[in-house]
Formats: sequence, structure tokens, C-alpha cells
Amino acid sequence: MVAAVAAASCVIGVDLGGTKLLAGVVDEGLGVHHRATRQANGLEPADLIDACVAAVEEARAAAPGEVRAVGFGIPCLMDQRTGRGVMAVNLPLADVPFRDLMTERLGLPVIVDNDANCAAVAEHRLGAAQGASEAVVLTIGTGIGGGLILRGEVYRGAIGAAAELGHMVVDLDGPRCQGNCPNRGCLEAVASGTALGREATRLAREQPDSGLGRALASGRAITGPLVTELAHDGDEAAIEAIALIGRNLGVGIANYANIFNPEVVVIGGGVIGAGELLLAPARDEMLRRALRPSRDEVRVVAARFGTEAGMIGAAAMALGAE
Repeated sequence: MVAAVAAASCVIGVDLGGTKLLAGVVDEGLGVHHRATRQANGLEPADLIDACVAAVEEARAAAPGEVRAVGFGIPCLMDQRTGRGVMAVNLPLADVPFRDLMTERLGLPVIVDNDANCAAVAEHRLGAAQGASEAVVLTIGTGIGGGLILRGEVYRGAIGAAAELGHMVVDLDGPRCQGNCPNRGCLEAVASGTALGREATRLAREQPDSGLGRALASGRAITGPLVTELAHDGDEAAIEAIALIGRNLGVGIANYANIFNPEVVVIGGGVIGAGELLLAPARDEMLRRALRPSRDEVRVVAARFGTEAGMIGAAAMALGAE
């Protein structure tokens, strides 16, 4: 629980992902008034910090009133006692005193939490998990972030590093996980946007006459958004790739259903652009694997706030909403 910002006219919420950064000016009703984006991948640590500062300053300049605080959601294992980002899988952040550094650079009160915790706050406050006392929130993009709502509150663990749900192993001898994760067969390795690109590339090579195959032959990068676009256009190879990722995701959801008995599992992040092409096979796989009664009670749904959930949740924390 964070302290409320007294009489805040607006705050800035920032979602720092493995690929891009999104900052937004957010009012007390969680309405977004301005957005600023920056690329995050491929940057050195100092440049990444500079990009965060620049995005916040751009948003601050466009704010309709005084900015009282900034909330950051960052893809790090956090030590909430110190506001320090201990390690990140997909970004060059390790042992960074993020809260103190941003407070000094911006001259504003700063709240920092894991980006998926922020997404969970947004979805619990006004989104797809509203009204639920037990919820699992997954943000699926470059990697897979996880947020837990238990007994109506965000669960952060002993020091703030809990709910790394994307790094649950689902295949002991599976592919190497990415970035700084030392493991194999994590859910992130088989069900993230990165995994979707990898599997779609494989299918493009195996099915050269498909839309995916033609895209690869023309030199296009096989990314999650392209696969989703082709799948919505009816390309069978793209649909197959998304269904495979959905089934892999369903294995993870079955485990979460057994462990947490949630009322709802909310799926957000860039991959949710695939909609039911992803969710339907995920539900089917979960139903085959999870135990009763949890499997019969849990809902698996798309996030209301999509790719902006982390930014809006970070702002809500800055407003003292959670």
C-alpha cells in the first residue's frame, strides 16, 4: 500500500517494457490526457534512464495541470524496501536504485513497482478483474509478466519480488529462456510474443506458400503484430502459430488455477491483440489440465486496458489508489 498524493490534479504513469516505454498524463479518474513513447530495447543502462526521464518530461510539459507524482512500472524483480530494481530479464537493469534516481532527476515524488503489478492494479480497479478478490494478471509481450490479486490486494511477497509468473517452468527440457533468465522451459520461453515470433518463423519456413511464408520470403521480420495481422486475415499458418502459443499459455494457466484458485485470469500485453485466436486454445488446454473445481470456476479473459494497463496502474499507485 502506498501513501496517497494529496489533492493531486494529475500524475504521470510510466510503463517500461522490454521493447518500448509508454508514459501518460493521468487524472484522478484514471483518464489519460497525453501519451509519450520511446524505444527501450537495445539501450545501454544510462540511455534507458535518460529515455525514462525524457518521456516523463514530455508528458509533464503537456499536462493540463500540476503534476504531483510519477508512478513507474518496470520489468524488474523489485526490492520494495529500497525502491531498487534488483534484476531484469529483458532490459539492462541490475541493482539500480530506481526510485531514488528518478526522484532526484525529476524533482517529484516517485512510486516504483513491477510493471505487471501495475497492470494488475489497473485491471482490478476498473478493468477485467474488477470486483474479484482473487485474480491472476499476465502481461504478454517481449516476455511474460505476472501480477497477483489475493484477498483483494496486490501480492508482492516478502520484499516485493513475487509473482514472476512467466518464469514458472512448464517444460523441464524446453528451450532456453531469454535475456538474463538462467532457466529452460519457462512459460516465457514458450508463450511470449518472442516465442510467437520464433514459432511463426519456423512455420513460415515449413509452409512457404502461406502468408507467413511469403512474408518471410519478402524479407519481412516475423513479429507478433505481423503474425496477428495475418491470422486475422485468415492465414492458416499464422492461426496455427497463435494457437500453439495459446495452448502453451493454457498449460501455465492450468497451474495458476490449481495453485491460486482465482476467479479470473486476465491476459494483457501486445499478444492479446490476437483475441480469441489466442484465448480459445488457452482455455481449452487449461480445461484439459486443471483440477476441479478451480477449472470450472475460473474465467480467462482479455485485459480491458490492453497495452496501457501497466501505465494506468502505475498512475493509480501514484494517486494512492492501491
